[in-house]
Amino acid sequence: MPDFPKPGINFYDITTLLKDKAGFGETIDALRNHYQSTPVDIVVGIEARGYFFAPAIALALNAGFVPVRKPKKLPHAVCRVEYELEYGSDCLEMHADAIQPGQNVVIIDDVLATGGTAAAVAKLVEMSQGNVRGLGFVIELTFLKGRHKLAGRDVFSLIQY
Repeated sequence: MPDFPKPGINFYDITTLLKDKAGFGETIDALRNHYQSTPVDIVVGIEARGYFFAPAIALALNAGFVPVRKPKKLPHAVCRVEYELEYGSDCLEMHADAIQPGQNVVIIDDVLATGGTAAAVAKLVEMSQGNVRGLGFVIELTFLKGRHKLAGRDVFSLIQY
């Protein structure tokens, strides 16, 4: 979608994929297939569009699902990470007891853009002493070089633009 949410931005809309049962199923299968030989205890989904995929991947891998949210959305004690955006900063939270030390974690989101959010979530998992075993995305915008912020990690994307 050109010029959404503001002029000069191209928004990659996934709602047509979500409503197509065959396409959505193939997406879940492809992500599951990539991680099925990886030991996974927890699949973390990044608010908000990561929630479309992460619970289904967790179910397919016989793992638990943990949401990472914007501030003040979770009811219990949280761990929090602040990170830099292109213009300013943001923060994310996760329940403090969501990941136990030594658990193997895969992080799932819809799009890898600049990599800042994904790197922050990996840091949040590691603050909980979890092992980040991979970061999976449906779409990767290669021209934004987000993979560079995740150097040394298993980064997987289904589609690259």
